[in-house]
Amino acid sequence: MAPKVIVVGGGIGGLCLAHALRGAGVAVRVYERDRDPDDPVRGYRIHVNQMGSRSLRQCLPAPLWEAFLATAGHPGPGFRFQDERLRELLFVEEALMSGGSTAPADVHHAASRAALRRLLLAGLDGVVRFGKVFERYETEPDGRVTARFSDGTSATGDLLVGADGANSAVRRQYLPGPGRVVTDAVGFGARLPLTEATRKWVPAGFQAGLNLVLPSRGCAMFTASFTGRRQALGYQGAERLDRDLAPYGLDLASLTDDLEDYVLLAVIAHRRAIPPGAAGLDGEGLKSLVAGMTPGWHPGVRRMVAEADPATVQLMPFKTSTPVPAWPTTAVTLLGDAVHSMPPVMGFGANVAMRDAALLSSVIAAVHRGEDTLTSAVRSYEKEMLDYGFGAVRTAGRMTDLLIAGSPLVRNVAKGWLRACAVAGPLKRMSFGTRWTDETRQEPERVAARLG
Repeated sequence: MAPKVIVVGGGIGGLCLAHALRGAGVAVRVYERDRDPDDPVRGYRIHVNQMGSRSLRQCLPAPLWEAFLATAGHPGPGFRFQDERLRELLFVEEALMSGGSTAPADVHHAASRAALRRLLLAGLDGVVRFGKVFERYETEPDGRVTARFSDGTSATGDLLVGADGANSAVRRQYLPGPGRVVTDAVGFGARLPLTEATRKWVPAGFQAGLNLVLPSRGCAMFTASFTGRRQALGYQGAERLDRDLAPYGLDLASLTDDLEDYVLLAVIAHRRAIPPGAAGLDGEGLKSLVAGMTPGWHPGVRRMVAEADPATVQLMPFKTSTPVPAWPTTAVTLLGDAVHSMPPVMGFGANVAMRDAALLSSVIAAVHRGEDTLTSAVRSYEKEMLDYGFGAVRTAGRMTDLLIAGSPLVRNVAKGWLRACAVAGPLKRMSFGTRWTDETRQEPERVAARLG
């Protein structure tokens, strides 16, 4: 059987799936509601962990994977935990986070959303259809499924994949009920440009690497650096890469045009700490609100908030998916945030979506090769995806609860544990050695074929 796959949603997960299916020879079409592929992508950098790196390598053709490596900044030497006066509690080295491996697919990367989207759209001319607003699907008498769009068009295939994000219209029809709930957490996001001027005063530990500022009470702050532009401008082998990218209509210079090095600042607080009307504040107003929530913090951290670009400041109530029990497998399935969206803490969302794409594409490829039936393959995907997907939801939820904990006792216990990890190597390895490493199943033959 040669299955035909319909993907609703052209985000990270849907486009990764399309690349992987095309590489396996499977017929696929992606239907995206946005009308223009060149619409600017808003948002902050994406932390691609080991799970995401391995999945992305499996899904992408070799030139696009290398272009990703060329434009994604290295997130830094590791993850530093500090108190509000920048007294170090624990430092987790990159080598521990990556399991000691230095292979590109095993280490962490900081990716530009805009550059990643351009890479994921490259080579999919004729595969992605824009301006297609999904309305509903219908199951045909022969078991196939038809997706219907608001412009009156439709598409029929053997499998419909809902990859249309946290507000998924496919999910609303397929699994009606409360998909997401509002948590007690609210986040403030902002970007501080990393320029020659700001590098003179931004605390050194914040210019490269991941940081969590954890005071004894009140809000907490996460920061991450993005240095993709610096990485791309110094990339060795750019001339050869440009030749490899030519068939995709890309070159390294065009991918770096919109890149800017910066520090992402994310302040997470309990919603009871947010005054009424905060959602109506502009960027400067939101920065003033954060300044009032961080008295006594290190001057360098407060200055980073004060000098952040006001145009990039956002207020984001955190939402999370409710657990979903296994459902009877049909010709419709879900991927990414459409089924297991989670708070952005720890950056799991995009990485789990890429893992979904790698896993689903591999089981569909087996159907294409005649090694399995479509129903059996999708059932195995759903079983595994629900397990690790909602495992990530729970982990992100627990970390979110810690960051907004109002009890000084809870915070002090957490800080004591971090200090214990700092002095006890076995405890540190046990606690953090598997937190970011990954057991994503790989397909070595396919990866080797893609990488040439």
